[in-house]
Amino acid sequence: MPRLILLLAIAAVVYLLLRRVKALPPHKRRAEYIKIGIGVLVVAVIGLTLTGRMHWIGAAFTALLVGARQLLPLAIRFFPMLASLRGKNAAASGGQRSTVQSEVLLMHLDHDSGELQGEVLKGQYTGWRLQDMDREQLQALLSYCQQQDQDAVQLLDSYLQQRFPGEGPFGAQSSTASQGSGQMNRAEALAVLGLDESASEEDIVQAHRRLMQKLHPDRGGNDYLASRVNQAKDILLG
Repeated sequence: MPRLILLLAIAAVVYLLLRRVKALPPHKRRAEYIKIGIGVLVVAVIGLTLTGRMHWIGAAFTALLVGARQLLPLAIRFFPMLASLRGKNAAASGGQRSTVQSEVLLMHLDHDSGELQGEVLKGQYTGWRLQDMDREQLQALLSYCQQQDQDAVQLLDSYLQQRFPGEGPFGAQSSTASQGSGQMNRAEALAVLGLDESASEEDIVQAHRRLMQKLHPDRGGNDYLASRVNQAKDILLG
């Protein structure tokens, strides 16, 4: 009977943990599932060892594997060569991009492909990536943005027009609203153009020209993002 109670307690804990994981953004679930799996494995090994069904060497080997899995991120931090290789691989996988942030959304524009990607910063879907959300969820997010953040409405409308071409507009208001209501500082302006502090005046002009070729309304681009790019250039060039 005590063994059955223990098994039921473990099953209940695992069930509650799985329900918690399902509430997380999809791209964060895999790591949590791995953690739960490791936890179940450790409990199982301890139980088998205590009951004499597993040799202590097997238990030690399992503990070694679990420890190695947990220490791997720390090892990468303490070995600059591994960290630099990881950084190079990450840089090679993605090109230069612009970043525009509002209260509710963080949006990235890839300079090469013109693809928009975003992450929710506030509300029911905090931490979710837009590409992981279905149409119903995106519509709910749009309704929330219309109540909380008009800049986010413009950003989300831009994303939806790209993801569902020919079906918009999805919620953007007049051209007056599309100019952006938020003030922009130098750091934000550099992020919008995809530049860093070492950028020269020529870099700023070239980045602005390259982005406007993709975003200018006359070329089928987006009014709001084009206005933010223009605003960034004006701030950086005084």
